[in-house]
Amino acid sequence: MEHSTEVFVGIDVSKLRNAIAVADGERGGELRYLGEIDASEESMRRFVKKLAGRHERLHFCYEAGPMGYGLHRLITELGHSCMVVAPSLIPRKPGDRVKTNRRDALALAKLLRADELTAVWVPDEGHEAMRDLVRTRSAAVESLRVHRQQVSAFMLKHGRVFPRKTGWTMRYLSWLQEQRFEHPAHQIALQEMVEAVRIAKERVTRLEGAIAEFVPSWSLGPVVIALQTLRGVDLIVAVTFVAEVGDVSRFENPRQLMGYLGLVPSERSTGDTIRRGGITKAGNGRVRHMLVESAWTYRHPPKVGKAKLYRLEAAPPKVWEIAWKAQSRLTARYRALIARGKKTTVVCAAVARELVGFMWSVAKEVRAA
Repeated sequence: MEHSTEVFVGIDVSKLRNAIAVADGERGGELRYLGEIDASEESMRRFVKKLAGRHERLHFCYEAGPMGYGLHRLITELGHSCMVVAPSLIPRKPGDRVKTNRRDALALAKLLRADELTAVWVPDEGHEAMRDLVRTRSAAVESLRVHRQQVSAFMLKHGRVFPRKTGWTMRYLSWLQEQRFEHPAHQIALQEMVEAVRIAKERVTRLEGAIAEFVPSWSLGPVVIALQTLRGVDLIVAVTFVAEVGDVSRFENPRQLMGYLGLVPSERSTGDTIRRGGITKAGNGRVRHMLVESAWTYRHPPKVGKAKLYRLEAAPPKVWEIAWKAQSRLTARYRALIARGKKTTVVCAAVARELVGFMWSVAKEVRAA
């Protein structure tokens, strides 16, 4: 049988074996399952070369997941196109309750041929390394929060209440060390929990130091530095934004970036009826959470502090202009929404949405320089 010159290959990846299906290029062409092969790099390399000897053009795809981007880099290195697919955006029939490797591979090949798949942005190795470091720091912060919560719950259970409002200061730690329990097991439990907090905090500090060390040598380091000219955007917020979003030039306008981060209002409209709800909360939750926290700083009047002044003096004039424009507009926006009786959470989400637009402008300006 004569084979098509162009084929679309769907790969259902896993730790040990990859299931592979092929769809011929013409509309309604043959769709066939090739079976499973070893997931090692060498086996996949041999398979791609063998398939390339039979067809002129190859298009590959597989779902994004824990297997990472190694397969994508291997296929593109061999000179073929490869799409890493967003799993949540794959079209699925509501009544389809059967999921197997074979069916997934066939579905990917068929949908790739029909151009019905949505690709995720694939970072280079350096960018992926920085993103892994930033996410490790986020996990460390969450671990620190859990350990602190365990200490607070333990003290509350025993009726020990810190007499001041602010916790986890040196005074609070000294107060913890002064606590005495009748049973030695309680004393040991408290000391172990406090030690876990100390270790977790030191881990966060080490990771933040590593992030600050690697930013200057990163290809997107200048963008991270420029973003810190904006109020409420420190090193961690800036590096998290850049690591998760990547190159902002892939977004044609700020509205696309706002939608990508889930900061645009949801809507259910039909005919003349328009119903808008809260933000969609789609996309990257890590960045969205940090931006909403950053928006809280715009409750104060416009002002350039000492730390920001050093950042602004080191930035290009155009970036300085964008940063001051952002501060003037967003502080006024915050006051206006509060005056209209909006809830603080709603106001911070609205300010965060506009802050994304200014961050997009700063990043575009730096990348164009």
